[in-house]
Order: sequence, then structure tokens, then C-alpha cells
Amino acid sequence: MKILVSNDDGINARGIHELVEALSEEAEIYVCAPDSERSASGHGITVSKPITGEETEFEGAAFAMKFSGTPADCVKLGLRILSARGVKIDMVCSGINHGGNLGTDTLYSGTVSAAIEGSICGVPAVAVSINSHHPQHFGYARRLAAEAVIKSKDKISPDTVLNINVPALPDEEIKGLRYTSLGKREYREFFSPIELENGKTGYRYSGEPVIYDNLPDTIDVIAMQKGYATITPLKMDLTDYAMIEEIRKWRIDK
Repeated sequence: MKILVSNDDGINARGIHELVEALSEEAEIYVCAPDSERSASGHGITVSKPITGEETEFEGAAFAMKFSGTPADCVKLGLRILSARGVKIDMVCSGINHGGNLGTDTLYSGTVSAAIEGSICGVPAVAVSINSHHPQHFGYARRLAAEAVIKSKDKISPDTVLNINVPALPDEEIKGLRYTSLGKREYREFFSPIELENGKTGYRYSGEPVIYDNLPDTIDVIAMQKGYATITPLKMDLTDYAMIEEIRKWRIDK
């Protein structure tokens, strides 16, 4: 099995090295990742300037490149470079991200977008995140990623992405695993003004997650609150099918 590994924290982040080490026991690993952090880059791709790439050494990988582009760029371009070398990738794995990617945060996530780009290119994909920007415990996430890869082989279609999130806790404190749907991920948001050197005012974003009560742990955000790891299968189709006939009645074409 050949796996392409990417991330949005950059090729030097601890999480991607932990993931490659875990998966290299099960498969042949190829790494195509950003040369620096691209967190919250969403599914952006680079179209206004060239993407630069450079081969690099990466322990546990048969081949590795770092790119100046986004996570989606790295997967899109990486798959083509590897194909030209005669390497057919069986799965894309993104992570292990430093920070959770739950609920509506998946729309902002470069980690999830790297996995989705694999799906767009016709390759099944897995995204793995730990719910802390400074994770210390990787064991549970490593094992869950490896198990997901092994057990999903030939069982998920290329248009499905498995989104895995793990609490930032020691293994023995994680309550188990929940199979979940996406929930809302809301924040008490702040935009702090910053005086810039040119005399203009900039704004720095920060936020604290809202804690929810009386909701089931079949929702990823709630399961995480309660100390469970989560797996949520994602699809790219955002169509609201129930609204199609309703909109047709509006006769907008008149």
C-alpha cells in the first residue's frame, strides 16, 4: 500500500513526523507538505504565482518534497509528480494536525482540505487531528490513524474522507471512540486591534470555543467535549437537495 502524507502545519511539524512513523509500519510512505505553516488555509490553491518544490529527506518516507503552496496544492501537485515517477498512491493521509478540526471548522481547515483534495483527485483520504495547538500525547492518534487506514482499505469510495479528531489527553484518559456527524463549532470571537509600524491599524483574531449543554455525543463537537475521539465520514457535495424543487417554484428564469 502506498500512502501520500501531507498536512497544514508544515513539513517540520511534529505531527506529520508522528503520522509517518506510525503509517510506515503498514505502508510505503510519500510526503508532500508545505514548507511552512499554512493553518486555516482552507481549500485555497495557488494560481497567481508559481509553486516552488524541493526534494528533502524525511525519515520513514520513500520520497518527500516540500512546497511553497497550500495543503491542497501539495496533494494536487504531489499526486501528479508521483504519478510521473510511476507511483500510484492508494490513500492520502493528512495530519496529525496540531489543533482540532471539528464541526464547521472543517470548512477552514487546511488539514481536512488536503484530504479532500485527495478525494477530488480520486483517492480515498483520512484527516487526523489532536484537539490542541500544543499537543503532547500522540499515541492514541497514531494508533487510530493506522487502524483507520488498514480497515478502510478497499472499503471507502474515493469521494469519502474520514475525519478523525482525538482529545489532547493521555491515552488512559480518553473515554473511547464515537462515530459522529458534524456539529456547529462556534467561538466567542475577538479581533484585537494592533498598531502597525506604518501607522495603520491591524486586527488579530482569537476565540474561545463555546461549550454546549444537553446535546448528544453523536455530534463530533459534543463527543470531543466529553472526552471521546471521533470519526466523521465527509462528502464534498454541499447541495441542499430538499430546496431544489422549492427554488424551481420561484421561477427565477422569468
